[in-house]
Amino acid sequence: MGVQPETETGTAASVSAEVPEEGTYSFTAMEAKWPQVWEDLKVFTPLDDGSRERRYVLDMFPYPSGDLHMGHAEAFAMGDVVARYLRQKGYDVLHPIGWDSFGLPAENAAIKRNAHPSEWTYANIDTQAASFKRYAISADWSRRLHTSDPEYYRWTQWLFKRFYERGLAYRKDSPVNWCPKDQTVLANEQVVNGACERCGTTVTKKSLNQWYFKITDYADRLLDDMEQLRGHWPERVLAMQKNWIGRSEGAHVNFVIEADGGKPAREVTVFTTRPDTLYGATFFVVAADAPLAVELVTDEHAAALDEYREKVKVLSEIERQSTEREKTGVFTGRYAINPLNGEKLPVWAADYVLADYGTGAIMAVPAHDQRDLDFARTFHLPVRAVLNTGGEDPAASGVATAGEGTLINSGDLDGLPKAEAIPAAIAMLERQGTGEKFVNFRLRDWLLSRQRFWGTPIPIIHCPSCGEVPVPDEQLPVTLPSDLRGEDLAPKGTSPLAAAEAWVNVECPSCHGPAKRDTDTMDTFVDSSWYFLRFVSPHYTEGPFDPEKINDWMPVGQYVGGVEHAILHLLYARFFTKVINDLGMIKANEPFSALLNQGQVLNGGKAMSKSLGNGVDLGEQLDKYGVDAVRLTMVFASPPEDDVDWADVSPSGSAKFLARAWRLAQDVSSESGVDFTRGDRALRSVTHRTIADADELLDANKFNVVVAKLMELVNATRKAIDSGVGGSDPAVREAAEAVAVILSLFAPYTAEDMWSVLGHPASVANAGWPTHDEALLVQDTVTAVVQVQGKVRDRLEVSPSVSEDQLRELALASENVQRALDGRGIRTVVVRAPKLVNIVPAQR
Repeated sequence: MGVQPETETGTAASVSAEVPEEGTYSFTAMEAKWPQVWEDLKVFTPLDDGSRERRYVLDMFPYPSGDLHMGHAEAFAMGDVVARYLRQKGYDVLHPIGWDSFGLPAENAAIKRNAHPSEWTYANIDTQAASFKRYAISADWSRRLHTSDPEYYRWTQWLFKRFYERGLAYRKDSPVNWCPKDQTVLANEQVVNGACERCGTTVTKKSLNQWYFKITDYADRLLDDMEQLRGHWPERVLAMQKNWIGRSEGAHVNFVIEADGGKPAREVTVFTTRPDTLYGATFFVVAADAPLAVELVTDEHAAALDEYREKVKVLSEIERQSTEREKTGVFTGRYAINPLNGEKLPVWAADYVLADYGTGAIMAVPAHDQRDLDFARTFHLPVRAVLNTGGEDPAASGVATAGEGTLINSGDLDGLPKAEAIPAAIAMLERQGTGEKFVNFRLRDWLLSRQRFWGTPIPIIHCPSCGEVPVPDEQLPVTLPSDLRGEDLAPKGTSPLAAAEAWVNVECPSCHGPAKRDTDTMDTFVDSSWYFLRFVSPHYTEGPFDPEKINDWMPVGQYVGGVEHAILHLLYARFFTKVINDLGMIKANEPFSALLNQGQVLNGGKAMSKSLGNGVDLGEQLDKYGVDAVRLTMVFASPPEDDVDWADVSPSGSAKFLARAWRLAQDVSSESGVDFTRGDRALRSVTHRTIADADELLDANKFNVVVAKLMELVNATRKAIDSGVGGSDPAVREAAEAVAVILSLFAPYTAEDMWSVLGHPASVANAGWPTHDEALLVQDTVTAVVQVQGKVRDRLEVSPSVSEDQLRELALASENVQRALDGRGIRTVVVRAPKLVNIVPAQR
C-alpha cells in the first residue's frame, strides 16, 4: 500500500546517538534500541483469533501535509494511552494507522512543483510514518492504508454505487459556493467570512449540476440514535450535532400564486413552525437565488431581480441570515393567497431566505419575527399582531414579539394559547386541503462533487442514449490518469479530469456506444466516512471488508480526535454506518461507541502559527528532551479535553522525572520472581493504592492524575531505597515493576528499558496490568495535622479510628505544640478526627 520507507527518515533520523556509559539514563540510546525489537516481536499486532475479548481503539487518521506537528503529538499520545492500557488489561487490541491522503493541498503542491500529486503525498506519508514510529505509537503497521491507493478507493466507488442503487446518491442543479481562484465548489463550512478557507478569495455563487448523498433520509435516525451515545460522547459534540440536524416540527402550508403578466397561477408550499400565526402574514418571500424567484417574477421586474441576484452571489449564508444587516430585496410583481383568510400577499425576493432550507420560500409574519419585521419596516409593508404577549405593539416598537401568548386577530383561533393554536391551525389547513403537519430539518443533503483531480473518481458514465450508467463492479476501480501533472491540474472552471480526453471518452457499458466518464471527484469526507471499517481487513479483495471479521471488531470502542470534527466527519461516518447497516453488511448502527476529544496545543495562550511566530517544532522538542518526555508532558499538562499551553509546561521536568523513575530499576537488587508478600507493608500499600487509583482514573480518562499518582509512587520507592528498607526488599521490586507497567502507557521507551533491567523479556506492553490487594488498601495509620493559631506545628501518625478525645490528648502532649504555646493557656481546641487539630491559645 503506497510507498513503504526503506529506512526511517525525517524526525526519526535524529535518534542515532552514541551509546552512553552503562547506568546512565539516555533517551537516544533507548530510541535507537527498542523500535526494532517491538517490530520483530510484532508486539502491537492483534491476535484476532477470538482467544481474547477484542477492543478497537482508533485515532482520527492524519492528512499528510508534512511532518508531524505538536497537535499530532498530543492527539496520538492520548489515543496511545487508551490502546496500551487495554492491552495491559488483557484485551486483544486493534489500534491501526493510515492516512487520509486525497485532498486539494497535494493538488496545489503538484501544480507548484510541476509534479503528480502522488509524489508529494507519498513522500510526506513516508516522513510521517518514520516520525510515528519514532514516537512509539502502539500501532499495527500491517494494517496501514492510504485512501489514495486504488486498492482503497476501489471500495469507496463500490460503496458509492450501493448508495446510488438505493437512491441515496443523486444529481441536481443547485447554487453552490464557488471559489473563483481554486475553481472549485466549497461546502458551507469551507467558507469563512465570505472567503475561501484555503486561499482567502471572495466566494461567489454558481449553479452547477452536482452529486449529493441523501443524508436527509437519515435525519431522524441520526438525531434519535444519539441517545445511544449519551454518556460516552462529550455532551457538547452531541449538542452540536443536534443543532446541525435541526429538527423542527410545524406544517407545510400551500399558497396559490395568482396568475399575472402572462404567467399562470401556481401553488408554492412553505414550511413554518408557527402555523398559528398565519393570520399575521402580510407578505411572502422567496430566496432570491432560488429558481422559484426567476419562475415567479414578472417581465416588468425581471431586470431588477437579475441585478439583485448578482449581488447575492457574493454573500455567505451567515451574512445573509445576520440580524445586523440591513434588509434588501426586490418585488416580483406577483401575489400569494393566504389559505386561511384569502388575503393577497405581495411576493418579494430577498437574500435573508435561503434556497435550500425548507422549500426556499416563507410566509412573512413581521409582528412576530424580527427579520421579517426589519424587512417590513425597510419596505413599508404592513405589520399585524396576532399574538398577545403583553408586550408593546411591534409596529410601533420595532421589536418583534415571539414566544408564548394568546391568539388575537386570528378568526377561529382567537383566545387560544400557542400550544392549542398550533394543532388547531394545522387541523384547519388539513380540513380544507391547503396544508399538513410536517417535520423539517436544518440538515441538508451532502454535496460530494468536487472539481478537483486528487480525489476518488465518481464511477458513473454519461451516455447520450442511456443516461447515467454506473461503471460495472468488475471494472472498478476507475483509476486516476497517471499522465496529468503540474499545469494540467491548474483550475480552469471544470475538473482537470475533463481535459484528459483519453480517460473521459469511453464505451457505454450498457449500449456500447460512445459515452463520457463523470469528471468530478468525491469530497474527501467520503473517504474518511468508512476507513474504520477497512482497517478490520485492509487486504481483503472481495469487498470493502471481510464479512467474517467486521462484526468481531465493530463498533470502534474508543475514537480519539479533535472537537473540530464534531459535525461533518462524525456525522458523515454515522450516516455511512447506518446505510451499510441497512445494506445488511454490518450489525453496528453507530461507528464509535465512545469519543474522546483532545484539546489544542497553544503557545503563549494562542494557537501556533507562522504569522504569529509562536510555532514550536516537534522534531526539535523530541531531539532536545526525548520522545518519552514530550509524550509525558502532553499527558500530564491537563485533562485530555483541555488545551495544552507549551509555554506553561516543562518537558525538562518530565525528563528529570523519567530519569528518576528509570533509576529505580537500577537499584532493585532482589531476584525476579521474589515473593512480594514478604516486602515492606508501608511501601506495598502505596504501590497497591496507586494501582487501584490508576485503574479508576484511566477508565475515567483522567490520564494527568494517573501521572501525578505515579510520581508519588516513584518518590515513595526512592525514599524506601535511600532511607528505608533498601533496594533488596521485595516491596521495592514490586513498586519498580508497577512503575514500569503504568509508565509504559505514557513513556514506552523508559518503561521498556526498566522492564529489561528488572530481568523481564520484552515487551512491557504485554506484561499485564498488576492486580491490587484490597487488604493493602486499608490504611493502618493516617496523618493528623496539628495547628497552633493556624500554623502547622506537628504531624501525628494515628489510627483511622482515633476518637476526638484521644486525638486532642495526643496533640496537646506534642513537644512541638507545647513549644509553640510557650506557656500560654488554651482558649479552644477544634478537633476533626482523624486528620486535623487546631489549637487557639489564650491571650497573654
